[in-house]
Amino acid sequence: MSSVSVRYIVSDVDAAIAFYTEHLGFTLDIHPAPGFARLSRGGLRLLLNRPGAGGAGQATPDARIPEPGGWNRIQLEVDDLAAAVERLKGAGCKFRSDIVMGNGGKQALVDDPSGNAVELFEPFSEGGPSPRRRTS
Repeated sequence: MSSVSVRYIVSDVDAAIAFYTEHLGFTLDIHPAPGFARLSRGGLRLLLNRPGAGGAGQATPDARIPEPGGWNRIQLEVDDLAAAVERLKGAGCKFRSDIVMGNGGKQALVDDPSGNAVELFEPFSEGGPSPRRRTS
């Protein structure tokens, strides 16, 4: 398998394309219809669908309609989280969190224009803080 695809439901495909390509380093692969686009970054393919567009945007048998937002997210590794956060804030991007420390590094959550979360992650360097260990 050479890549992994993640699908986000977005309210405005063009705004999402601009966000991911201008701010997060994605490349536009295809944009064949107003309601769909495929972007890529390394081995990750990001599929963007407007609700009601194509098969992925259709209502499910129980009548639920896909919608943007939620807490599932992609994680993008960055070399300097503080610099990435400042750059994105300067561009007017909305953050769900400040920089927080986790077990493997630091992270911050930024929303795309439709409210889908993207986790920016800076792993601890060699010799840096280590994950907490459970004691019995």
